[in-house]
Amino acid sequence: MRSIQDTLYNWLTIKVVFDARPDDTAAKETTELFEDILKNDHHLSNIEVTKDEVMYYISYQEDGETKKTRYPREYIEVTLNSINQNPDRYQNYPEN
Repeated sequence: MRSIQDTLYNWLTIKVVFDARPDDTAAKETTELFEDILKNDHHLSNIEVTKDEVMYYISYQEDGETKKTRYPREYIEVTLNSINQNPDRYQNYPEN
């Protein structure tokens, strides 16, 4: 099982892609996969994301306790930046 920090990082990275590309079915499915892991494996709830010029901040509930973590924007947005720089490599395929 991945750590909560790893799962939050991976979830946020793909969520940023999905938020920017709401028609991207792969990003949607992957976001949902990580949300399921956060909810069912790590028992997190009330996940909220904010950001400023430098960081993404995540607050969440774990076992009734509010916890917080943060990640540099440059790490979180690397996948989205790659997609934007090379859109022909990241085509969206519609659901069948």
